[in-house]
Amino acid sequence: MAIETENQVKAVARYIRMSPHKVRRVLDQIRGRSYREALIILEFMPYRACEPVTKVLRSTAANAEHNEGYDRAGLVISEARADQGPSLRRYRPRAQGRAYMIRKPTCHITIAVAPGLDDE
Repeated sequence: MAIETENQVKAVARYIRMSPHKVRRVLDQIRGRSYREALIILEFMPYRACEPVTKVLRSTAANAEHNEGYDRAGLVISEARADQGPSLRRYRPRAQGRAYMIRKPTCHITIAVAPGLDDE
């Protein structure tokens, strides 16, 4: 549900120590909603991924307000995605001298907002 790119303002948080699968679960709930509604939803969701997503959303709104002069109340989330980043590799000692690799995933969170319609 991407809106034309010339109106979009975005912010990106990179190398967040969280699985992109778990972050997408949160982003799916706020995609296409207004800025205020998304903040309310994020505040009451029980997931740990809500904190970095809220930070990125606030940063996106600040970018839109400061750089483009948009009003925060009229912003709509046009794009929200979590891409996979590099995995940290850690090793766990196992029986008989073996070592099992543990992958600790990271992700890049991208949120773009666009000015909504004047129906509100």
